Amino acid sequence: MKLVFSRWIAIGLLGAAGAWAQAPAPEPATAPAPNGPPAGFVAPAEPKPDDSNAARAKSQPGNNAPFWRGVRNSGEVEGVTNIPGIEKGVLIQRFERYPGADYATAGESWRQVRNRLIIPYGGSLMLIALVAIALFYFGRGTIGHAHAEGGLRRIERFTPFERSAHWLNAIAFVLLGISGVVMAFGKFLLLPWMGHTVFGLVTYGLKTLHNFVGPLFAVSLLVIIFTFLKDNLPRAEDWTWVKKAGGMFSGHEVPSHRFNAGEKGIFWGGVFVLGLTVVASGLVLDQLVPSLAYTRGTMQVAHMFHATGAVLMMCAFFGHIYLGTIGMRGAYKAMRNGYVSEDWAQEHHALWYEDIRAGKIPAQRSGTSAPQEPMRQAREA
Repeated sequence: MKLVFSRWIAIGLLGAAGAWAQAPAPEPATAPAPNGPPAGFVAPAEPKPDDSNAARAKSQPGNNAPFWRGVRNSGEVEGVTNIPGIEKGVLIQRFERYPGADYATAGESWRQVRNRLIIPYGGSLMLIALVAIALFYFGRGTIGHAHAEGGLRRIERFTPFERSAHWLNAIAFVLLGISGVVMAFGKFLLLPWMGHTVFGLVTYGLKTLHNFVGPLFAVSLLVIIFTFLKDNLPRAEDWTWVKKAGGMFSGHEVPSHRFNAGEKGIFWGGVFVLGLTVVASGLVLDQLVPSLAYTRGTMQVAHMFHATGAVLMMCAFFGHIYLGTIGMRGAYKAMRNGYVSEDWAQEHHALWYEDIRAGKIPAQRSGTSAPQEPMRQAREA
């Protein structure tokens, strides 16, 4: 019995020794490479072309690479959002390729147009207009003679309604111009010394003001157009005024009717064309046009028309404001109280004055009595 048990023990020991001899020796543990993945890390397999986002989400939770790859390649992959809008799920606009770039979004293309064309060239154009006006003022001086502001008989140039419409539109234009300039150029001119906090508060307030004053400007602009349309229709004498530049450089003004060709140019170019362009695009930006699809592309096109029209309109009205204040004697007083002297009318609008003398146009159009000048009161006393 003892012999059999000893034999079985010997056989077991020999079998274990043979198995140990045939097993491969364990490899020595290696330290992980510096700045590399930890020991034992297994990189996820690359998805196959037929793998879907759903399958990837199950196999690799939290890995959204396929989703963003689709956004980058097509620009039309939609996500989930609670924000209302026709493009509420589109994260990035459709891609548009242009020479010299691997890819670009439509939004980036609009940004380049704004920052590389509208802002620098628009700002330069406004600066050139202001410098030209300053040079003209210091070289030519104020237009008109001082004696033309006197005279016994007063002629009503603007009625109370016309002046009210003009000042309402002018105030709205100034507020929109200041707020628009700050929003367009403030990032480059004001932000460096204001700081982000103050600049953010200023621009937010001006943007809100801009949005509310815009409709007021639109209504007053329409009133201006219909009020002054008749007297701004082109006439044969306007061509003579244009050929001689109104006599601004010769010192002898060219006879004109109630409004000369220069003022008519401001009306048709600045008020009618540019004004309506700015108003229409502004209403789109404020989303006040019913049944319009407010896509990103629509808003970007509207912004480019709005910004370009506003810059050109401001350049045109720089000259109008200059001539209506310090550029011409008696012009500001005419819009403030509505009346000019006979001498002023004869000097600056001779054809209009002749029609008044001939009885074709009433000297008092609103039915109110003309204000008495101090000189006339002294003579009558």
